[in-house]
Amino acid sequence: MLTRQNKNKINIPANTTWTQNGVTIAGGHGEDDATNQLNWSHGLFVIDHDQTVVIVDRSNHRIIQWKNGDTTNGQVVAGGKGEGNGLHQLDRPTGVLINKEADSLIICDAEISLRL
Repeated sequence: MLTRQNKNKINIPANTTWTQNGVTIAGGHGEDDATNQLNWSHGLFVIDHDQTVVIVDRSNHRIIQWKNGDTTNGQVVAGGKGEGNGLHQLDRPTGVLINKEADSLIICDAEISLRL
């Protein structure tokens, strides 16, 4: 049983046992550039309302998303057109988040292009 103490600590009893029930929700098919693969995934963002996972696929120079329940293939939502600083390209992105109010994807693309 987890119990909260002093608003800033969680007490985990010494006799606690853990069960492993992990599942792969994205990638898992080796390192490469197919839409069912990742290559040096670097960050992620989860969209609350539908549990879509948006992942920074750093070495593939893209942002790719997986819809909840679909672990077969992801969908490229930014980049994926090779390394570069063009509007359709990314260069080893490092972070991603979604601004719901502005309906926009914010990407940290920090190598050659040094842009946000």
